[in-house]
Amino acid sequence: MSESGMRDSIDGVLTALGERAYLADRELATVVHLALKLGKPLLLEGEAGVGKTELAKVTADALGARLIRLQCYEGIDVAHALYDWNYARQMLHIRTLEAAHAVQPDSVSDVFGEEFLVRRPLLEAIQHSDPVPPVLLIDEIDRADDEFEAFLLELLSDFQVTIPEIGTIAARERPVVILTSNRTRELHDALKRRCLYHWIGHPDHEREVAIVRVRVPEAPERLAREASAFVGRLRTLALVKTPGIAETLDWVQTLHVLGRDELDREVVEATAGALVKHREDVERLVRASAGGLVEEAKRDGGP
Repeated sequence: MSESGMRDSIDGVLTALGERAYLADRELATVVHLALKLGKPLLLEGEAGVGKTELAKVTADALGARLIRLQCYEGIDVAHALYDWNYARQMLHIRTLEAAHAVQPDSVSDVFGEEFLVRRPLLEAIQHSDPVPPVLLIDEIDRADDEFEAFLLELLSDFQVTIPEIGTIAARERPVVILTSNRTRELHDALKRRCLYHWIGHPDHEREVAIVRVRVPEAPERLAREASAFVGRLRTLALVKTPGIAETLDWVQTLHVLGRDELDREVVEATAGALVKHREDVERLVRASAGGLVEEAKRDGGP
């Protein structure tokens, strides 16, 4: 599927993503299509493991574009996200001038040229010269603080930045921008207004089975159906961290490696650590398994 197919129609998005083993529903394909057509950033929210980051990766691949990823974290600042100066190279340049007795009053300003600039992901995306605009993934924006979120507002509005020593740098062709959030905190309305928005929830049983079959094709269909049904029921419990589709895929791969083609209580409890990651959740899973959850999942997972 060509870039034009991704941009021309919703069906083109569905086909391009599906060819890359990403089974999107029509609502998600619609918002991706609109983001590409309108040139607006796309904000994806949802619990961890539902496929937000993966969507950015497969979109870049489908467009034939480079993926530039900015992983957000608490305390991230402009130096890590936008640009910094290559201090070692600057000092080497100054010492070379000193050795040649060529230091002039304006020599210090000479070391603040573009050749000494270290481009971080945001500047790399704005100042790109790629034949196809890159996909800029701003991952887990909810982990950054309010100051960094405010800094992004101007960038996402004008796609330009000002570096005092150099001047204003504007994007000649805007990158495709995808932001993700696990909603550990509420994002500001000003940021949301600049984006198209979509919530990615957990898939229903049949879609999850289809995803497992595409992503782990070597696993038997019976195992895929029973495991998906078990995870679906597990998500109704009061867990510390609800397993996403990523955990379902890891678990099915684990069960397949063990040579299982269906669930039983023993293997479910033995492989709980591939599905849930908190001690309290492992204990809840074991109790639920003893309470008949495996048998219920086997009935739900029937053809």
